[in-house]
Amino acid sequence: MPCRNTGSWNTVVVSYARNGDVVRARRVFDEMPQRDSISWSTMIGVYSQYGMGEEALRLFIEMGRDGAGIVRSIFNCVLSTCADMVALECGRQVHGRLVKAGFEMGCFVGNTLMVMYSKCGSIDEAYKAFEGIMDKDVITWNTMITGYARHGFGKEALDVFASLLKTEIKPDDITLVGVLSACSHTGLVNKGISYFYSMHQDYGMTAKPAHYTCMIDLLGRAGRLKDAEDLLRNSPYEPDATMWGALLGASRIHGNTKLGEAAAERIFEMEPKNSGMYVLLSNLYASEGRWADVGKMRVTMRERDLWKVPGYSWIELQNAVHIFSVGDSVHPDRERIYAYIEELDLRMKAAGYVSATKMVLHDVEEEEKEHLLKYHSEKLAVAFGLLNVPPGKPIRVIKNLRVCKDCHSAIKYISALEGRLIILRDSNRFHHFKDGSCSCGDYW
Repeated sequence: MPCRNTGSWNTVVVSYARNGDVVRARRVFDEMPQRDSISWSTMIGVYSQYGMGEEALRLFIEMGRDGAGIVRSIFNCVLSTCADMVALECGRQVHGRLVKAGFEMGCFVGNTLMVMYSKCGSIDEAYKAFEGIMDKDVITWNTMITGYARHGFGKEALDVFASLLKTEIKPDDITLVGVLSACSHTGLVNKGISYFYSMHQDYGMTAKPAHYTCMIDLLGRAGRLKDAEDLLRNSPYEPDATMWGALLGASRIHGNTKLGEAAAERIFEMEPKNSGMYVLLSNLYASEGRWADVGKMRVTMRERDLWKVPGYSWIELQNAVHIFSVGDSVHPDRERIYAYIEELDLRMKAAGYVSATKMVLHDVEEEEKEHLLKYHSEKLAVAFGLLNVPPGKPIRVIKNLRVCKDCHSAIKYISALEGRLIILRDSNRFHHFKDGSCSCGDYW
């Protein structure tokens, strides 16, 4: 390389990264005769930008061993990576290094720290970070409100909003999306309606499509499907797939097949490749026992080259990630996990648990449906956590899809029988199971 100084080497790394050649960027980085904090930050940022989280974290650890000075921006990047990977233990270690480095908890890093803890399922630690930020900006407040909303703590979200209104900081569009989402996820219908219709008068805002989507979701979840449909059709905006999706989801919850079909038809016109909506409509048909229609949906998906995303769940234990799929047969601890699930199943049934066999998308006998439900990925991950996470510590499980109704019911029973806090993050929100109940109040 003809480059004579570190700055020139850094420029070459950036140049390769901008062209998408991460391999060459790393090769140049490895060849550098001397690296500074910018060199390390640049390469870690490249990995983070291209979704290579494990490589970014591995390089951050190597950076610490190298003794390079750590700039504030690198913490922001690494914490964001931990959030995306749901790597709580790693995030805590990065937080510890942040404190050790002597950086004050300002908005720049503090907001990212809040996001990391919230996405990783530790909303209490997110709130501690929130309290530690002295110069809060509107993003700080929005992050806390949205975090509480996603975790099902509507009252806490509205309390934070009330505190914001006592400051000189003005709420923005995102603030009200968080507030309406909090109301939607916890069934605070009247409060949500009040906030929505007072936006202009109280906060000088005009409701945007995201606010209408929240309201359609709120009304739909509450069973007020006619009101939700009227709001959608009378919206000043052309209804998009997200609005129709909220209506389809509500139709699925309350078994309104006619409205669900109408919503799905509009979604398919706008997003013909949205496989999730085909699955949602298929679920609606299955819950009604309309197996012929379920079969038609499968044929339609095959014809359009669409496939249901396979569900899987994972749990982090001692910096190792354990991944489970339905009926998992490859995990090294599977025999102990399956034996434990059988034991739990007997205890749950004795306590009153009944399998939600209507959720099974196959026209098979009831006994086989129960068998299929018993080994869902989230149940396997929870069982593994119960067997390995020390008593007194929460069990944190992540699922790539929405948790099913049967697993939601089962985990409530498990939390009571085992006396454990189980935190499950699905594709839509968090569920905190404790003493037989969930933070969502069965309202998700």
